[in-house]
Amino acid sequence: MIILGIDPGLRTTGFGVIDKQGNKLRYIASGTIKSGEGELPVRLKVILRSIAEVAATYRPDCAAIEKVFVNVNPQSTLLLGQARGAAICALVDAELSVAEYTALQVKQAVTGHGKAAKDQVQAMVARLLALPGLPGTDAADALGVAICHANSHDTLALISAIGPGLSGLRMKRGRLVG
Repeated sequence: MIILGIDPGLRTTGFGVIDKQGNKLRYIASGTIKSGEGELPVRLKVILRSIAEVAATYRPDCAAIEKVFVNVNPQSTLLLGQARGAAICALVDAELSVAEYTALQVKQAVTGHGKAAKDQVQAMVARLLALPGLPGTDAADALGVAICHANSHDTLALISAIGPGLSGLRMKRGRLVG
């Protein structure tokens, strides 16, 4: 299963592509999309088209994206939400299923600690994917989203297969609770 992870941002959007075969994860690609300065609609178009190009190039089976958190500055949150929306539109247009994870869930999946620092996420992503060096922070976050989905996908499929007996379960702070 090839997974495309996205760390949305208005200035810089990170992407990471991994392959999951059984319990093994393999790095395929990662990078950043820079939307530049200028008018918001033009910057959103850059994000939309660039993610569409990444999806066309690597042909993932599914995608995962980080959820927006609320900043102290509501305007920043709105702008980030628009960048995230452009990314989701590109993924859906590529006919990919899109899973969403909070930063806490991603950090928990990658480092085992939901409040890990960015450098800890970078180091663990490099270790889990046997990278020769540290990826940039935005690319590492995107790879972390993909790793989180790779780890969650089997669990979610199992819960779905078990059926109605688990219908009362939900996610809370990155954990399944009743």
